[in-house]
Amino acid sequence: MDAATTFYDEIGGGEVIAGIVARFYEGVADDEVLRPLYPEEDLGPAQERFTLFLQQYWGGPTTYSERRGHPRLRMRHAPFAVTPTAAQHWLRCFRTALDEADLTPEQDATFWEYVTHAAQFMVNTFDEG
Repeated sequence: MDAATTFYDEIGGGEVIAGIVARFYEGVADDEVLRPLYPEEDLGPAQERFTLFLQQYWGGPTTYSERRGHPRLRMRHAPFAVTPTAAQHWLRCFRTALDEADLTPEQDATFWEYVTHAAQFMVNTFDEG
């Protein structure tokens, strides 16, 4: 990957990220821990926001910031009890999505490293009760 090529470009762009996020949300929809964290009946808006965020994060279009401003991820997630258990469920859904994506082992490792860090960063409560 040269200096002008982004990770977004390297993995195949927006379509690949949208596919990963779509598969991730299929898992979320059926997850007993994660689904209650999404107040919207339709997961579509959350899926779109996450797709736009990841596309921007990996060097694609800046549509996320143009529509929503700075990501402020911890602030946006503060109303929700993100526990260590929730983070593990989130990672399990994401692992399934990455396993089904057509990424090289190196690309997978890069993506996985980011989401693992993000999941840990988003934990905001240790009260599992």
